[in-house]
Amino acid sequence: MIALSLAEIAAIVGGQQHDIPDPGRTAEGPVVIDSREVRPGSLFAALPGDKVDGHDYAERAVAAGAVAVLATRPVGVPAIVVDDVVAALGALARAVVERVDATVVALTGSAGKTSTKDLISQLLGRLGPTVGPPGNFNNEIGLPLTALLAEEDTRHLVLEMGARGIGHIGYLAELTPPRIGLVLNVGTAHIGEFGGREQIARAKGELVEALPAAAEGGVAVLNADDPLVRAMSGRTKARTVLFGEAEDADVRAENVRLTATGQPSFTLHTPTGCGDVTMRLYGEHHVSNALAAAAVAHELGMPAQEIATALSEAGQLSRWRMEVTERADGVTIVNDAYNANPESMRAALRALAAMGQAATAKGGRTWAVLGQMAELGDDALAEHDAVGRLAVRLNVSKLVAVGGREAAWLQMGAYNEGSWGEESVHVSDAQAAVDLLRSELRPGDVVLLKASRSAGLERVAQALLGGEGEAR
Repeated sequence: MIALSLAEIAAIVGGQQHDIPDPGRTAEGPVVIDSREVRPGSLFAALPGDKVDGHDYAERAVAAGAVAVLATRPVGVPAIVVDDVVAALGALARAVVERVDATVVALTGSAGKTSTKDLISQLLGRLGPTVGPPGNFNNEIGLPLTALLAEEDTRHLVLEMGARGIGHIGYLAELTPPRIGLVLNVGTAHIGEFGGREQIARAKGELVEALPAAAEGGVAVLNADDPLVRAMSGRTKARTVLFGEAEDADVRAENVRLTATGQPSFTLHTPTGCGDVTMRLYGEHHVSNALAAAAVAHELGMPAQEIATALSEAGQLSRWRMEVTERADGVTIVNDAYNANPESMRAALRALAAMGQAATAKGGRTWAVLGQMAELGDDALAEHDAVGRLAVRLNVSKLVAVGGREAAWLQMGAYNEGSWGEESVHVSDAQAAVDLLRSELRPGDVVLLKASRSAGLERVAQALLGGEGEAR
């Protein structure tokens, strides 16, 4: 964070200083909400929670080096007291963004946001100091915390914007006004909360509505292959740039294929040149993510061949998203357990099928260990049934459905598509899945683990990789 005195911070957030002997003392370290992450110079934001109240950790944070606490009440240590800590974080983030000379790039979409922001951050990092979200920081708390990582020399600030309802992205865009806005797709994630894809499109489109006009440098980067996203060009005053495999896309991919190990390869075309890309990531769905990142990098002046090289060298920065690890015995674990929705589940299964081609040639099998997809509302049964059916159509060797009712629907879909007892099984929980896999896996097998975060399938991956003995 740029250095700000406690008096400046109090003025920015409209707070009252309590127990601060030196208002001129500066906060220079990161703003944190976990006292365990405090470093000398930090500002600790005390957030109330259902189980833990950050105010209870104020003294610990200051003892660890925090210069002050952002709180809603006096806490007996240096504090700036405000009515709403989350709102204060937003105000502070806006002030910091206004003071640094950085291009703000914001992205949203139903699937692929985190992987795409990781790609953008790696590409733009070649052009100059770049700040991106550490993990899945895309809400009214995470986005300000990301913005507050910006320093005086930051040239690019990459921000991920999520939405749980209408108005959420509009609010985030007010906190950190973007010059470049990217919309990846409109899918069915959180459809139970929104009530339909059209409502999701309305929410995602708030990003392009917040962009400055084309004459002021505003750029809307839109997916040419998604009709609901392409239509957002009519909702913005910014210049529109299209990416995708459509012939009229400004940044497009040709000759898309997968390597024998399931990594996408294609020829990248931009308005100023082209280049060949073979990615280190797994799954054809990363082609769209790569094109989105390429479009942003092109707008900021990166030559086409350099973009292609950077995409070929980029890795996965965020945890539990198609993390591929081969065990000493030859079993490959694909940990994609961070989250799931119908679109990302289908993409992961196709990636598993591609990776399994080489495995099956050597006698290995593909295992899809799947759990519930949350927040699908009335579509939940149909979507889980469809994923189970797809696993069979893709010739996945073994389906292990983990959990309760939704997992039963997955297994039912596989059974109705033509699976039988030896090909698909429903187990009660993560530990039951671990027990089954430990008894059945053999060298050459490839195991995909994917579900919404609430299913906890990352514990299965940890157990299979030796990180934990049991999946608790």
